[in-house]
This record gives sequence, C-alpha cells and structure tokens, in this order.
Amino acid sequence: MAKNGAGTQRIVDFARLAPELFTALERIDDAVRRGLPDQRLLELVKVRTSQINGCAFCLAAHSRMALKAGETRERIFQLDGWRGSSAFSERERAALSLAESLTRIEAAGIPDEAYAMAAKHFSERELVYLALAICSINTWNRLYITFGGNPRMV
Repeated sequence: MAKNGAGTQRIVDFARLAPELFTALERIDDAVRRGLPDQRLLELVKVRTSQINGCAFCLAAHSRMALKAGETRERIFQLDGWRGSSAFSERERAALSLAESLTRIEAAGIPDEAYAMAAKHFSERELVYLALAICSINTWNRLYITFGGNPRMV
C-alpha cells in the first residue's frame, strides 16, 4: 500500500491481486502491437491519451517508450497542441483525433469527422486495432490513477 497526495492508502502492486486480468490486458497490448506495427504512432496515441486523462505514470512511461521507438522530444513536447503544429502527418492527426474523441467519448461520442478522417488513413482492420489501443491505454490510465504506481512495472 502507498499513500496518494491526500494520504489515502492505495494498492501499489495491484497487478499481483488479479494476475489473470493483467495477463489478459498485456495480451491485448501485444496483439495491438502486432496489428499496428508502427510503434511511434502507437506511443503518440498512448502519450496523448495519458495527457488527457492526467495519468502521470503512463505519461512518463509512454513518453520514454516513444523516444525508444524513434520519436523526437520536440514532437512529444508539441503533442498537447498537435492541432496547431505542422510536425504531425495526416495519418498521425487522424489517430490523435480518434484518440481524443474516444477518450472524451462522453462529450460527443465519436464525431463523424473524426471517424471519417481515421477511416481515410487506416484500413478497417487497422481501425479496430487503433480503437483497441486507445481503449487499452484508457484502461491502464484509470487503473494507475485509481491505485497508484506498480513498482514491478516501472
């Protein structure tokens, strides 16, 4: 157990308590990596989603993973303002737009414009994998925000 900023006890090694669930999540992530082999793009989506959700643990972890996959610091720095930056390709913009819409789904669902832009740049199969990648990082964000960091995964 660890304390959050307000002093509330949290489960730090939450994966140990439900290993079959975390194995299933990790298998989904592995399948997504095989289905969408562009690791830079996947990590950009994970970083952006983690920014929106305010998950510091996932934001740090996926920023490091993005750098390892060949992403630049400059683009990571611009990610929160990707709409106003010329640093991102149309395909990346489509993925980021879908990530924002799916992460903030309560606001307006998935707008037709966001879906159409993604459908223009990704095959139907890739769209399924991209949506699952976004759903997966949202799940991880919510787990880390709820329980705190897992030292085994740092």
